[in-house]
Amino acid sequence: MRFGNWDVRPLGGWAGCLAMIVISIVLSILLTLVINLLLR
Repeated sequence: MRFGNWDVRPLGGWAGCLAMIVISIVLSILLTLVINLLLR
């Protein structure tokens, strides 16, 4: 995929899989915190 001058390539193997899992967990935690703060 290309975003302007950036060439984004998905990581292969266990490192890419682990990175995607960690990123998805962190993003879900951050979204939950933001939603909780907005709904107070």
